[in-house]
Amino acid sequence: MKMPSPEVLPLLEYRLRAVAIGHLALQYAIAWDEVPSIEILFDGKKVIEGKATAFTNGAIESAIVHCRALLEFLGLRGKSKTELGELLNRSKNDDIGIEHFPGLSKLSVQGAIQKYAGSKDEAEEALAYVVYLANKGLAHTTASFTKQDRGSVLLEIAFRGVPTLVVNNFYVPLKIEPPSYEIPARKI
Repeated sequence: MKMPSPEVLPLLEYRLRAVAIGHLALQYAIAWDEVPSIEILFDGKKVIEGKATAFTNGAIESAIVHCRALLEFLGLRGKSKTELGELLNRSKNDDIGIEHFPGLSKLSVQGAIQKYAGSKDEAEEALAYVVYLANKGLAHTTASFTKQDRGSVLLEIAFRGVPTLVVNNFYVPLKIEPPSYEIPARKI
């Protein structure tokens, strides 16, 4: 079996890590009753101070974009805010997709949602929602994520699910050890 080109693996690892950082940031943001302050240190020297949203907003938005890219890599696209679709063609000749690797093919919507432990409709809605946000929501002013926001619940599901889909449908079939992308952090 032909191995993926060397540039694909670091790119996938980078995207998986970005989703993990966004997932962590979302978990923190959901847990807060009030946004706490933040201090960022470089080599022990304080360089930034302010509200924690200085970290969480960018991390969450980055994770949304990387989820979209990973879903597209797997062959999925958003059909609507709540429905996922299958990518029929790659729009550019230089687009890299899972189907470019021997023995692998694009993931179907059913294949993406079948192993989700909860409602299949909820799984599809979460994956469609993250694509919708990347395509529409980030191009416009967006509301913050709150505990009561259904979008936060859907993002949390997508941030857990997309890396799992990449690992189970790319790394495992190619017998490649998945990267360690989870971010060590203190308990919320």
